[in-house]
Amino acid sequence: MITVPHEAQDWAQQIWRKIEIKMSAQCGRLGVCAPYAAINGRYTDKMTDNIYWWTNGFWPGMLWIMYHAGGEDRYLKTARAIEERLDAALAGFEGLHHDVGFMWMLASVLDWRLTSDKDARRRALHAVNLLAGRYNPRGRFIRAWNRDCTGWIIIDCMMNLSLLYWAAAESEDPRFKFIAMDHADTALKFLLREDGSCAHIAVLDPQSGTLLEIPAGQGYASGSSWTRGQAWALYGFTISYCHTGEIRYREAAARIARYFCDEIARYAYVPPVDFRAPDEPRLIDTSAGAIAACGLLALHEIDGSAGYGETALKIVQALEAAHGDWDSSTDGIIKMATAQYHGKTEERHVPLIYGDYFFLEALNRLCGRDLQIW
Repeated sequence: MITVPHEAQDWAQQIWRKIEIKMSAQCGRLGVCAPYAAINGRYTDKMTDNIYWWTNGFWPGMLWIMYHAGGEDRYLKTARAIEERLDAALAGFEGLHHDVGFMWMLASVLDWRLTSDKDARRRALHAVNLLAGRYNPRGRFIRAWNRDCTGWIIIDCMMNLSLLYWAAAESEDPRFKFIAMDHADTALKFLLREDGSCAHIAVLDPQSGTLLEIPAGQGYASGSSWTRGQAWALYGFTISYCHTGEIRYREAAARIARYFCDEIARYAYVPPVDFRAPDEPRLIDTSAGAIAACGLLALHEIDGSAGYGETALKIVQALEAAHGDWDSSTDGIIKMATAQYHGKTEERHVPLIYGDYFFLEALNRLCGRDLQIW
């Protein structure tokens, strides 16, 4: 449980009351769809055109958080119905990739933890075996995406490792933990820089694990600092430390946190898409701030003396003040998220479901609720 000053708790509770109104309206309007980007104030169902899409677990994750907070049965029923729809992705299999952790950690592991539903446990164990099957034992990494990406690793996958850590404990089978730690060590070696920034992608030789290339990825350019990637790294290495107790992961998370905190302070705590991009055009990614805030709050629980909690609170408050949308007739909670620097215009400066999710997760922590998610 995060410890914050009383005035901060009061603020979080005030915003939570707004969340309850907004989520109630969205639950009735969105139902069992899987939102992604809110265009003109409306989320559409991503599952209808891509059952395998990486964000399809975030809406049920939000619903499970709401169910845990208030016990309203409709949140359980809606989340469970989406989880059942995702069975088609497990059955189809070929479109799934490294992000099964994002999908079933939130859709099924949360279900299992909150309701002890055996079907939810089965789904999560199915997904974790698919994730473990992507492990390259020569390079000691989990490969990203499909097609011609056999040697690719990405910083995002640090978050997916939580599914492996959960399965190791749940099944009492340490091989899942070994795979997760091998991948974390490879990411530490090739993706994290000395200054605490990180690359998005490393291309390795799938036969040997030798580094071949560091492409630009979703940031501005190779060698730049894509903010959502920094946030994935910050939270991901913190999660690995929490599950293993290995000090190298804590030190990595702290190094990333120091870098991120120094950088985001220059932007009034609302991050750009890339810390090293040109000043113009000024592209914002609120989702990076929400993710980083969650990581900083998790780090604060480990070390309460480093100022992580204070910075996390400043980020969450800045996001809400500048970009919160509390109109119950529109979809999306936090506006101005951007999927990637050179990406589609319809994925730029709009609400994105993972930005909403991580804002909700951060606020839930600030309200003092003890819910294990990752």
